[in-house]
Amino acid sequence: MFKTIIFKFMLALHFILWTPLILLGFIISNGVNRFIIITCARGVLWVARIFGGIKYVIHYPPVEENGIPTAPNENMRVDGKSIIAAKHMSILEVAILTTHIPDSFFIIKRELLWIPIYGWAFWRMGLQPVNRARGATNMQKLTHAVEKKIRDGKTLIIFPEGTRAKPGQRIKLRRGLLFLAHQLKLPILPVSTDTGLYWPKHGKIRSGTANLWFEPLLPCNASLDEISESINRHSA
Repeated sequence: MFKTIIFKFMLALHFILWTPLILLGFIISNGVNRFIIITCARGVLWVARIFGGIKYVIHYPPVEENGIPTAPNENMRVDGKSIIAAKHMSILEVAILTTHIPDSFFIIKRELLWIPIYGWAFWRMGLQPVNRARGATNMQKLTHAVEKKIRDGKTLIIFPEGTRAKPGQRIKLRRGLLFLAHQLKLPILPVSTDTGLYWPKHGKIRSGTANLWFEPLLPCNASLDEISESINRHSA
């Protein structure tokens, strides 16, 4: 428990110390703001490693199966673009994905933009807010905004469960992922993780090596069950 208290104190101190830089980046330019946010995320990984004893490893799927390259079909794009659909267990995988996926952006709850300074910076760096209460009309607006960002070369990362999960917990996926994949004709790249074993939503921090697994690509017409199976394949 003592280690958990120290870890949370140092994490809070990290965010407090970065606040002036975040504000500076917000004022100067989008590019500077994004660089500062990504550097802040790297700092989160440093705090996790030094004070929580948490390291991480990323596992990528093989690009070939049985010596034969995977062949795309009519539901897969050949330009390499996809929607990254990840299991969400802690801040740890958010920091890992932020620092390892170039030009990425998340779909986030609109309320997160109300956080002073950090919320403003999230908006400035291009994170896409969503109002879950607006239904179909909001999804059309969201799709247009996401498409524009993707055409600008950015990669969408989404947590299809919509909330952090505990180890062993399977949460029903939201249908918004399917809507976006169908409308934009983008394949889905599932990501499973066990970060919740080391940095749980509530409880003690545990030392160890967390894992992120990039699972094989799914076509844009994959079912929710197929996506759920993929993001939970290696998850804790």
